Amino acid sequence: MTQNGIVVRQGDSFDILLQFRNADGKAINIQDWQIKMSVYDADRKVLKFSKNGEIFDVKEGKARIELKPADTGIDAGDYVTDIQVTTDQNDVHTIFPQDVNRVGVFRITEQVTR
Repeated sequence: MTQNGIVVRQGDSFDILLQFRNADGKAINIQDWQIKMSVYDADRKVLKFSKNGEIFDVKEGKARIELKPADTGIDAGDYVTDIQVTTDQNDVHTIFPQDVNRVGVFRITEQVTR
């Protein structure tokens, strides 16, 4: 994963690990937060898939988005994506891509073994 891109091989499982910290580097308690990733075609018209994140350590601010072969089995190519969190106060923040002036890229590379 880069600042604005995620690259996954077609049909592979892939975990996106997230850790939330404040400006001082201390873990944020993410109790009752929701995390969602959406992947659209390059024209942003067709939703290819969306995934909800799983919080696995509330007090340490750790979560993951698990991509399964059914998610990554789409045609090889470039798609657009973002990841948003909704806090327990119902504030919504787009956390990926990090650069607000760029669109997140989700790239599926061809697999060889089928």
